[in-house]
Amino acid sequence: MRILVVEDDASLADGLCVGLRLQGFTPELVGTCADAAEAWKQDGFSAVILDVMLPDGSGSDLLARMRSRGDRLPVLMLTALDQVSHRVAGLDAGADDYLGKPFDLEEVTARLRAITRRAQGEARGMVSWNGLEFDPARMRGTIDGREVTFSRREFALLQALFERPGVIVEKDRLEERLYGWQEGVESNALEVHVHKLRAKLGTAFIETIRGVGYRLAEGRQ
Repeated sequence: MRILVVEDDASLADGLCVGLRLQGFTPELVGTCADAAEAWKQDGFSAVILDVMLPDGSGSDLLARMRSRGDRLPVLMLTALDQVSHRVAGLDAGADDYLGKPFDLEEVTARLRAITRRAQGEARGMVSWNGLEFDPARMRGTIDGREVTFSRREFALLQALFERPGVIVEKDRLEERLYGWQEGVESNALEVHVHKLRAKLGTAFIETIRGVGYRLAEGRQ
């Protein structure tokens, strides 16, 4: 998942982004309301981690503005203001979940998975397709009775395809999900990850739509 992280504390933001990458997420970091508002307009994010106290304003006010425009992107608020009144204000502004600082990274990632599942209308933690039982929390799955583990990039690619099973996902959109703003993308990087996934799941598991992108195949061959 590609996650917009809005946090102005440099050390906290750095640790959070490193931890998110290790869990298969692709974080994009900004530190102000103004930068967040511009980034938020871009397509391709699965969720937002939003701090309340930012140098140029309130994260709660920013969220309320985005919700008033009809934006439904899942939002997890992180803040040191952990009184009940602050949590209520954040939730009333449109937050999907709220977590006080200091926080545990495993809880952050679990809450991210939960709010994105709800946004997709999915309650289960496990997802399945064509014999693969995929566990996003553990970055692994089982197929034909054998356990399969995935690298961070393989996991991110597979998760992006699972969000729209059977639907073509454009190559550019998949690259956005796998690589952040600061990362260069080699011309064949996506194809390499697809090849590795096919080696683990079967050559027909992911279908190539030439000149467009990829999709999870409808049936096993």
